[in-house]
Amino acid sequence: MPKLIQYRNHCIGCGICYELQPEIWRMSKKDGKATLVKGVPKKNVFILPISEEVAYESMATLEACPAKVIKLG
Repeated sequence: MPKLIQYRNHCIGCGICYELQPEIWRMSKKDGKATLVKGVPKKNVFILPISEEVAYESMATLEACPAKVIKLG
């Protein structure tokens, strides 16, 4: 099963991930960074198991992220 991986500490808060996939991403009101909804934190990295379909849809988000903090694992 594929996983979305977010290195949140390096997020610049541009919001493109939220614009492209609002069902998966939220923008934090505390620090302005993107938050992976239901992502499990592991040492400042957030991981979310996803379906193959969502992984395919997430490719545009990964490419659009200017800070390159979103990976597919």
